[in-house]
Amino acid sequence: MEGKRISYHESVRKVRERLKKDGMNTIWDRFQAQGFRKDDPDKRCPFCLKGARCDLCSNGPCRADASIDKRGVCGITADGMAMRMMLLRNVMGTSTYHYHTETTLRTLKATIEGTSPFSIREPEKLRAFAKRLGLETTGDLKKLARDLLDFIKEDFNRDFSESSRIVEALAPKERKELWKKLGIFPGGIYGEMMLSTSSCLTNVDGYYASLALKAMRLGIAMAYQSQIVNEFLQDVLFNIPRPHEMRVNLGVLNPDYVNVLPNGHEPFIGFAMVQLARKEEWQEKAKAVGAKGLRIIANIETGQEMIQRWEMDEVFYGFTGNWITQEAVLATGATDLYACDMNCSMSIDPIYAKKYKFKLIPVSEAVAFEGINERLDYKPEEAEKQAAMLLQMAIDNFKERRATVEPVTGLDLGRAIVGFSTESILEALGGSLEPLLDSLKKGKVRGIAGLISCTTLRDYGQDVHTIEIAKELIKRDVLILSMGCGNAALQVGGLCTLEAQQLAGPGLREICEALNIPPILSYGTCTDTGRVADLIGAVSEALGGVAVPDLPIVVVAPEYMEQKATIDAIFALAFGLYTYVNPVPTVTGGPDLVRLLTQDCKDLTGGILHLEKDTVQAVDAIMEHIEANRKKLGI
Repeated sequence: MEGKRISYHESVRKVRERLKKDGMNTIWDRFQAQGFRKDDPDKRCPFCLKGARCDLCSNGPCRADASIDKRGVCGITADGMAMRMMLLRNVMGTSTYHYHTETTLRTLKATIEGTSPFSIREPEKLRAFAKRLGLETTGDLKKLARDLLDFIKEDFNRDFSESSRIVEALAPKERKELWKKLGIFPGGIYGEMMLSTSSCLTNVDGYYASLALKAMRLGIAMAYQSQIVNEFLQDVLFNIPRPHEMRVNLGVLNPDYVNVLPNGHEPFIGFAMVQLARKEEWQEKAKAVGAKGLRIIANIETGQEMIQRWEMDEVFYGFTGNWITQEAVLATGATDLYACDMNCSMSIDPIYAKKYKFKLIPVSEAVAFEGINERLDYKPEEAEKQAAMLLQMAIDNFKERRATVEPVTGLDLGRAIVGFSTESILEALGGSLEPLLDSLKKGKVRGIAGLISCTTLRDYGQDVHTIEIAKELIKRDVLILSMGCGNAALQVGGLCTLEAQQLAGPGLREICEALNIPPILSYGTCTDTGRVADLIGAVSEALGGVAVPDLPIVVVAPEYMEQKATIDAIFALAFGLYTYVNPVPTVTGGPDLVRLLTQDCKDLTGGILHLEKDTVQAVDAIMEHIEANRKKLGI
């Protein structure tokens, strides 16, 4: 594993040389060690790769083989085994998304009670969201926020046998009708998680088709109740994303500054630290220990949430990259404190903290590290006090880190345009979707791709396949909305810039030049999957109620990685979208399940799963789908 098999990004490859020299155990070492052959790091247990393995009960572990009807001890088929494990991954993904959402609700509650350091920055967004949910929106803003919170919490706890009012209010009409017909219209999200988990118990539901439908129910609940609620309320608290420039890549780390890195998926502590760090008294504290100043550096999805909403300055300085960048970030020798909220902090981090002399502090109940006993779990009512404690820890750490760790310098520093949202896209279009729809109708933009991806080392180096797929799509006049760790790949890879217009096909380039936008719009985090579904619903309505499966719109996940990504993909299928996924998911041991997901699903929801490792062949198939839908619509 060398060169681009490590990473697309030269900065990451450069710091990896330092890691090798220091004898550090890295993600690339561990990935290769999991392979069956040293010369093929992707070679793994064939039963595990196919999803035909189960260890849920004491009769196992069991392996299944559909070709000879070899079943688990309980009698479950390879198809059932693979889908059951997929559904359990979906439950984990949903639960983790919803953990974030519940934290957002607690933060909004504390804010309206006046006990958090935050404020309602977008009151009109609050009123608009409440109106869509059918609430009375006149009168006192705080009362409206309390009513909204009560409505949301009540819906979350609705029985799975009762229809969700949030889904009823927000989903497209034709989707709701179909979901009710198929029996996959969800109830409250907690009830849906209970139903799915209970169904996966040994000897309860082993039928792959039933389990797949339950996964779709869960995905719909997740997208509308977790993702949309979460992102809309974060907009209310921290600003609707609007386009602006942001510094990106490892060059944002200057070892002469006290550098504080909020990391994970929740932005609350990060925002609280930025607010304090912008005060002169905190800059003076940093200078008093010999630093040039104090900076907050954004990381991973916490960083995405932050950079989409707040503009950079000399304090909120920039963004490093996605989760595989993590070890390189820490090994630069420029980190003083790593504040880890829910998700995407690695179990290896304590070893890096010891070697590179930074403070590693969990700031979420969900996060823990072996050997790390100091923690500061986020509480909205104490956020300012907690932020101050974290900043002081970082300042106190600076002298030892700067005196003992030789930093890596000369790392790349780039710029990206970030901060696109449904509202800001509409603003760029003059307040209406009509210019975008017109460009679709005229064929200047052939289609739209929601790139909703993680990053992984399977088959390619970090971000390599994501960037290749994105370049191929924009070359063929497909506009991309990018989300998740894949968004960071494109930001750091230079594709969220006006210069990237030159990589687009002639039609897309013309539109981008006219609107002064990149061909890839930085749309947010993995949590924004629901937000983009809401935008697709608006496009469907603006075109006169065109069914979602008939739109020239696709979902692309070139490097999905974990459980949150699997529930996103299942929702996309339920929503009726063509969904490209790589690497090949662990379901191929169930041939009937594969047929359901890649063929038969089209007759159920209109969605279809496409699997393909080769970049050009993958985009060829995507374009074939887009062009077929254009023909169907007569455009």
